[in-house]
Amino acid sequence: MVIGVCTIELYLSDNHSLKGKRQIVKSLKEKLQHRFNVSVAEVDHLDVWQRATLGVCMVSNEQAHVNRELDKVIDFIETSNFAPFFLDYSMEFL
Repeated sequence: MVIGVCTIELYLSDNHSLKGKRQIVKSLKEKLQHRFNVSVAEVDHLDVWQRATLGVCMVSNEQAHVNRELDKVIDFIETSNFAPFFLDYSMEFL
C-alpha cells in the first residue's frame, strides 16, 4: 500500500476576507475531489485570509499510479482558473 501526500500552497492576493478565502478553497477542494477521487483538506494558514495550504492525499497499491494522479492534480491547478493563486507544492510517499 502506498500513500501519496501532496501539500499545495496558495496565495490569494485579491482576497480581502476569510469568507472570500473559504469560497475559493471550497470550490477548489470540490473540483479536486470529484475530478480525481482524492481526499483534500485545508491544513495550514486557517485564519490568514490571503494564504491557504491544502493537503491532497491518495492511496493505491502502486507508487507510479499515485505519482501520476497527483501530477495530474498539480497540472489541473496550474492550467485552471486557480493558476494565479498557485505558489508551490511538495509531494511525499509513505
